[in-house]
Amino acid sequence: MPDNSVFAFARPTNEPVFSYAAGSEEKRQIKDKLVEFRSKVIEIPLLVGGKEIRTGNMGEIRIPHNHRHVIARYHKAGKKEVDMAIAAAMEAKKRWEKMQWDRRAAIFKKAAALIAGPYRADINAATMLGQGKNIYQSEIDAVCELVDFLEFNAYFLGEIYKEQPDSSRDIINQMEYRALEGFVFAVSPFNFTAIGGNLPAAPAMAGNTVVWKPASTAVYSNYLIMKILQEAGLPAGVINFIPGQGAQIGDYVLESPDLAGVHFTGSTEVFRSMWKKVGGNIDKYKTYPRLVGETGGKDFVMAHSSAEKDELVTALVRGAFEYQGQKCSAASRAYIPAGKWEEIKETLQNTVENLAMGPVEDFTNFINAVIDRASFEKITEYIKYAKASPEAEIIAGGNWDDAEGYFIRPTVIKTGNPKFQTMQEEIFGPVLTIYVYPDDGYDDALALCNETSPYALTGCVIARDKSAQQKALETLTHAAGNFYINDKPTAAVVGQQPFGGSRASGTNDKAGSIWNLIRWISPRALKETLNPPRDYRYPFMEEK
Repeated sequence: MPDNSVFAFARPTNEPVFSYAAGSEEKRQIKDKLVEFRSKVIEIPLLVGGKEIRTGNMGEIRIPHNHRHVIARYHKAGKKEVDMAIAAAMEAKKRWEKMQWDRRAAIFKKAAALIAGPYRADINAATMLGQGKNIYQSEIDAVCELVDFLEFNAYFLGEIYKEQPDSSRDIINQMEYRALEGFVFAVSPFNFTAIGGNLPAAPAMAGNTVVWKPASTAVYSNYLIMKILQEAGLPAGVINFIPGQGAQIGDYVLESPDLAGVHFTGSTEVFRSMWKKVGGNIDKYKTYPRLVGETGGKDFVMAHSSAEKDELVTALVRGAFEYQGQKCSAASRAYIPAGKWEEIKETLQNTVENLAMGPVEDFTNFINAVIDRASFEKITEYIKYAKASPEAEIIAGGNWDDAEGYFIRPTVIKTGNPKFQTMQEEIFGPVLTIYVYPDDGYDDALALCNETSPYALTGCVIARDKSAQQKALETLTHAAGNFYINDKPTAAVVGQQPFGGSRASGTNDKAGSIWNLIRWISPRALKETLNPPRDYRYPFMEEK
């Protein structure tokens, strides 16, 4: 039956966040699922061309708050498996890019329905135990944001395809939106399960095929995403799942002449190294690869003297310490006027010191463990440095314990040096550094904020004064790709605050928006002339 319909998905609404209130059915389900997942050790294979591949080169997934407890072992890819994944992607591409776009999108919409429904507790439990998120942080990420990515991308893709040029009586003009010529390499981070799902899914929905390397500490939840996509009907080879050593796999993939794009979230250093390798290999490629990356951040809270006390304290605590500060958008530096600092200091100290910390299974905990040993050691080195420095003072926290899990108390550092190390460098942990500026120094503080860090991801201004808000917007125009007024600089919502930054924070292609999807499309303009000319001569040639 020929398909001659014109179809568009309706604009979706954001997935509701479950409350997990006492006595609720969803709380019972997630508690049961946590017990189930803790009680077993699963084996995770590679998934290449729709087939399970076992290499015997194994890695482990350990619970961050109980690092002796293994919940999964996964097989790692090597060069042979990378080559297999690329070959599978190129073979699947022949059929996938020719599939009608709404049929492709329907697969991902079904995956969204599965995640929001029967697999909600599974994806949450895997994220909580494998990546150390409490139930709220997991729910807004692994379920709601991932569902929103899949649903909104289907809608945005339709909006792109609807965009067509003008035609006339004699000419029909069309835009054809093709997949890229080659495969896309997706490299996802540990800290957001939703990003793990979106980095391969967004290019795939647009007709591309993908080689996906998940972060080693997120393999559990990311593997569940792959299994859900398969259940939803994703054809073999469209997305190929190859956990392994990042640098090694990256080197192999970036050598392929069929590389058409990189979809990356991770550190600035890794993305820059990949960019250099792509540049060095540019003569090998069949096309210029699209490089889309969201990288680091040194995100700020700029407080004005007109800030309301409790609003400021809440923005600092939630912005800096939710998910242990392991968000690229987490508040990591703050600028507070002296008078306001005296007003909030005691409340901030008491609040931070009394934040409940412990395992994710105890839902009363606000703070949990950081992801792994490497992160634990990096973060505590920064705290040690601050403790030893005459330019810094520990206002709250400053302690840690790795006897059972990788626990670091939320730490607030006050410094008199606006260029202090912890004001400039990304820490990626529960550490907030505060610079107290003179009450009449707002303009200077804004200038400092703009020039101190190489990053430009997120930031916020806390001010009731409208002129102070406007001054911040003007001075900090290029300091943050996502800017918040009277709110913490985290928790962007798909369809509401498209996410991404520039400078050392990435290419600002705005995940969860039309701007990201357009990067995975190569347009072709088609012109059909209905009354072609029959004489080469133009009217101007009729006389001298």
